[in-house]
Amino acid sequence: MHRRVKTSLVNPPPLKGVYRHQLYLPIGLAYLAAVLEEDGHEVTVIDCPALEMNHEQLKTKLASIEPNVIGITSMTPTIQSALLSARAAKEVCPDAMVVLGGPHATFMDEQVLTQEAAVDIVARGEGEETLLELAKNVSNPKGLNRIEGITFRNNGQTVRTPNRPFIQKLDELPRPAYKYFPLEKYRLFGRRILPIMTSRGCPSQCSFCTTARMFGKAFRARSPKNIVDELEWLSNVHGADAFSFYDDTFTLDKKRALKICEGIRNRKIGLPWDCQTRVSVVSKEILLKMREANCQQVFFGVESGCQKILDAVKKGTTVEQNEKAIRLAKDAGLFVAVSVIIGYPGETKDMLQETIDLIRKVEPDDVYICVATPYPGTELRSLVEEMGLKMSNDWRLYDTITPVFANPNLSAEEIRKLRSSFYDQFYSPKYVLRHLFKMNFYSRVMARTALNHILWRIRHIF
Repeated sequence: MHRRVKTSLVNPPPLKGVYRHQLYLPIGLAYLAAVLEEDGHEVTVIDCPALEMNHEQLKTKLASIEPNVIGITSMTPTIQSALLSARAAKEVCPDAMVVLGGPHATFMDEQVLTQEAAVDIVARGEGEETLLELAKNVSNPKGLNRIEGITFRNNGQTVRTPNRPFIQKLDELPRPAYKYFPLEKYRLFGRRILPIMTSRGCPSQCSFCTTARMFGKAFRARSPKNIVDELEWLSNVHGADAFSFYDDTFTLDKKRALKICEGIRNRKIGLPWDCQTRVSVVSKEILLKMREANCQQVFFGVESGCQKILDAVKKGTTVEQNEKAIRLAKDAGLFVAVSVIIGYPGETKDMLQETIDLIRKVEPDDVYICVATPYPGTELRSLVEEMGLKMSNDWRLYDTITPVFANPNLSAEEIRKLRSSFYDQFYSPKYVLRHLFKMNFYSRVMARTALNHILWRIRHIF
């Protein structure tokens, strides 16, 4: 038997002044907790946003646990808090191995190690097998060279081991260990919505996204039975009121998606669920089958109503496909949410207007207007650098709401005004009434969201 290691997994606290999205359960940490537990290690998860915990409270918590390994997750907007968390961890647990993971650390590994001495190791890409090996080598620093997918310091030099191969048999992963999380905190208007991830990898190469580089271009999927078993478990054991599929493209394998829907119906699971997918891989049949299985919301990354921008971001779709998919989904009785990108390099006011015109034409039920954000690891970031555009490296601003690079065609102020005026018009009293009395759970959520937006505007006017 190998040594039983105390491990603490941390989702860092939100920083003051940083935009906070809806609270989501960090499923990546739940998988890490599950594989560590399965291997016999002692696990603690500290989800600071859910627990409303700041860095001082995190420090107190870690001091009481005295873990041997402290794993901290990081996305670009949270990296500064993650580094502060690492510093806090090292202060109270100086002998612990502090490991930083997540997309930002994966692509900025050397910068992270240079910037923060408290970080011992960066785990790149998928972390389950990497963290297991790190736990086994916590007392053997000489063994780090043999662990794939990590970056660390050795005698003042940065060492990058080869990338770790992606996990191929996802069915063999244990179920995410949600028992370590305060599940009562992850509610949306009283409903406990729990996530499920049924696939990894993306064959698409969108210029603004890191998924293919984080999880590979090859689509790796769990079996329909394995998925439906987990849905029953989420409902019966963890009291889920709804499910959210975290897959990038739920319907990429249509036969698999149909079997999942069939399994949900046959087992009479009955709970509402949502998913996201691409406009190029849906049909009338699959959308109707999803609705029959009580899918209530589908999310499309529409990105633009201008074909030139769709081609620039390498979306691989057309404006016509955008229109058709939204129409088919609405006809199937689904709540349709879409996201669009504005302010992409080369976009003009006329091109942006084509996107607004598309939204008005197809009338989706909700719209996420995302400002083009050059995250580390994306082709978009390389493009902004090649064009010599002034770009901020204040990672707190990388929230898809704040412009972070100078666009010669669209100023930051123009982009802000457009977003603001769009939502002021979109979330209207008519919108509230249209969605308030629908049976669809997501319609009722958005009716309340729109009402809150209207009340916020009224308060700020007076």
